[in-house]
Amino acid sequence: MDLIDDPAPGGNAHEYTVTEISGAVKRVIEGEFGRVRVRGEVGRVFAARSGHLYFDIKDDRNVLASVTWKGQVPGLTARPEEGMEVVATGKLTTFGSQSKYQLTVDDLRPAGVGALMAMLEKRKKALEAEGLFAAERKRPLPYLPEVIGVVTSPSGAVIRDILHRLRERFPRQVIVWPVAVQGRDCAPQVARAIEGFNALVPGGPVPRPDLLIVARGGGSIEDLWGFNEEVVARAAAASAIPLISAVGHETDTTLIDYVSDRRAPTPTAAAELAVPVRLELAAWLDGQGAHLSRALGQAVTGRRQRLGDLSRALPRPETLTAQARQRLDYASLRLPAALGATVELRRARLDRVAAQVRPIALLRRIEAGRAAADGLSARLGPALGRLVRDRGRALVRLADRVAPQPIRRSLRSEGERLAGLAAGLDRAWALRRDRLRARLETLEGLHRTLGYEATLARGYAVVRSEAGPVTTRKAAARAGALEIEFQDGRLAVERRAKAAHPKPKDTPPEQGTLL
Repeated sequence: MDLIDDPAPGGNAHEYTVTEISGAVKRVIEGEFGRVRVRGEVGRVFAARSGHLYFDIKDDRNVLASVTWKGQVPGLTARPEEGMEVVATGKLTTFGSQSKYQLTVDDLRPAGVGALMAMLEKRKKALEAEGLFAAERKRPLPYLPEVIGVVTSPSGAVIRDILHRLRERFPRQVIVWPVAVQGRDCAPQVARAIEGFNALVPGGPVPRPDLLIVARGGGSIEDLWGFNEEVVARAAAASAIPLISAVGHETDTTLIDYVSDRRAPTPTAAAELAVPVRLELAAWLDGQGAHLSRALGQAVTGRRQRLGDLSRALPRPETLTAQARQRLDYASLRLPAALGATVELRRARLDRVAAQVRPIALLRRIEAGRAAADGLSARLGPALGRLVRDRGRALVRLADRVAPQPIRRSLRSEGERLAGLAAGLDRAWALRRDRLRARLETLEGLHRTLGYEATLARGYAVVRSEAGPVTTRKAAARAGALEIEFQDGRLAVERRAKAAHPKPKDTPPEQGTLL
C-alpha cells in the first residue's frame, strides 16, 4: 500500500482508518526486519501476574521495549536483570494499542564474559548481604556418613571418579540424583535434587543421606552458569544436610561454593573430604588402643606403688590401741579405790543428814502443826456456817428465777448423755479387758514355752542338791543327796558309798547308779 501525500485541501487523497495505518506499519516493520538480534543493557524489568515478562533494552541514546510471553520464559538462557548487558534474539513487531513497536524476545543471553561476571558479582553481593555466606551458618561434616547423596550427571566421568575414590578410601552407600549439569534445565533440576534429598524421611524406604555432594566437571563460565543461579544458591543454603560443592576445577568458582558447608576443588577431592581412609582409621584405632592399654598399666602400677608407700607410712594396729589399753589398765587399777572413797563420802554425808533429824525436833514440828490445825478448825466452823447461809440465800434467789421444766429437760438430756458415756465406758473397758486378757495369755504361753518345764517335756531333767541346782559332775560328787526333777515329778536319789575295788576307768558305770 502506497501512502499518497497530497497537501492540497479538498484533494482526492485516500482516508485511512487508524487500524489500517497501524496494520500497515506492522506489516512494514515485521516484513523489513523479521527475526533480529539486539545487543544492549537491560533497563526496567516487570513480571506481570499473567506470567509475561516485560523489560527494556537500551543503549546510551534509545530504548527498545521488549516482551517475553509466558510460554517463552522457561526457555530463556538467562533471566533479564536491570543493568545486565545482553544479546536478545526475537521478532520485531508493533503494539497498535499504544502506537509503539517492541521486540518479542524468545532467547536472551548475557553479552560476553564481562556481563556474566558483572551479573555474578551483583548476585554475590546480594546473597552475602542476606548472610548466606556467613561462616557461622556452615555446619561440620559428619566424620563417617552412612549414606552419601550425589547430585550430578549419571553418565559423566564425575560420578565414576567419586565412586572409585569412595571405594578406595571407605565404601559407603551412595544415592545418585541424576540432573543436567549445564543448560537451561541445570539450575531447576539441581535445586529440586537438593530439596528432594532434604525431604526424605529418616528411616523411610529410601534412606536419607547424611551428606550431600553437588559435583560437575570443569568447563567455561557459560557451562557452569547453572550453579550460579540464585535458586541453586538458596536451595544449598537452606539444606539441612551438610553439603559439599565440587563444581569445576580448582580455579572455577560458582555461587554454590560460597553457600555450601565445604568446597572441594574437584569431585575426587569431595569424595576424600566425605570419608576417611579405612586403613588409616584402623591403624589409628589400634594405636589408640595400645596407648590406652599402656596408660592403664602405668596408672595401675602407679596406684599400686602409691598404695604400698601409704601402707608403709601407716602405724601398726596394735600401736594405735596401745595407749588406750594402757589408760584402761590405769583406770581399772584406780576403780576399786575410787569406789571405796565414794562410798565413804556418801556414808559421811548420810551421817550428817541423820544427825540433823532428832526425835525432839520432830515432836516440836508435830506439836506446831497440831496447834495450827486446831486454830484453823476453830475458825472453820463459823466460816462454813456463814458460807452455807450465803449459798442458801443465793440458792433461794436463783430458785425464784429458775423454772423446773428446763431443769428437768436438762436432767433428762444429761442423764441420757451420762447413760451413753457409761455404755461407751463399759464397751471400752470390755475391749481393754479382752486385749489385756489376750496379752496375758500370750505372755503365759511364752512363759510356758521359755520355762524349764517345757524343756523337761523334751526329755531333760533338773538335778538339785541341798545347795541348789547341780550343773557339774564334781558338784554332784560332793553332794550328799540329790533330787532329780522329771516332767511328771521329782525323784530323790541317795548317794551310795564307793566300792572297795573300783572298776577300771575305761569300764563304763552301770546304768541306774551314781558314782
